[in-house]
Amino acid sequence: MKQTADKKYEITTFEEHLDIRYGPVGSEKRMEFEIKAKAFAIGEVIREARKEAHLTQEELAQKTGTRKSFISRIENGHSDIQLSTLYRLVEIGVGKRLLLTIS
Repeated sequence: MKQTADKKYEITTFEEHLDIRYGPVGSEKRMEFEIKAKAFAIGEVIREARKEAHLTQEELAQKTGTRKSFISRIENGHSDIQLSTLYRLVEIGVGKRLLLTIS
């Protein structure tokens, strides 16, 4: 991060942007951001898999015993999702295999 003459910071990396906006890695505000970002990413993966399977939200909901509104909330990153539900949506709903990695 570079400081310019007027004391504003010129951000040179995305990581620096996150540090300024949400605090350092491990801080409460940063963890909240990262959780929301991951929920959004999971929603995008589910949306793309659903579209590849040529399913509407309503059809996916019917196949997995949920509601269209629930599918919509997940796809938009506005709902936490249990692992068992994620499994149902991915493997039963859209016919893909769910693989998780912890690193």
